[in-house]
Amino acid sequence: MSDTPGSKQQNTAAFYGQAVASFVVAMAASAIGIYQLSADAWVRGFLAIAVLYLVTSSFTLAKVIRDRQEGAAQGPAPSYTPFEKH
Repeated sequence: MSDTPGSKQQNTAAFYGQAVASFVVAMAASAIGIYQLSADAWVRGFLAIAVLYLVTSSFTLAKVIRDRQEGAAQGPAPSYTPFEKH
């Protein structure tokens, strides 16, 4: 592998397929588990919304981490703290 700046690593098709398959299996297992749960409909609905919220926030977190890493590879970014006053 090359560690030169600007070179971008590409995932293999097998790794991509495994990641997609793992995601699909996890979502299906969660959906089936929530559906089969012997609880009131509002409890199952709450759990379904919680799972969807976890999925969307995980995608957002992964994107933010990726963007930060790509930004660090391009050079120093202006310093920023989350509680900075403008």
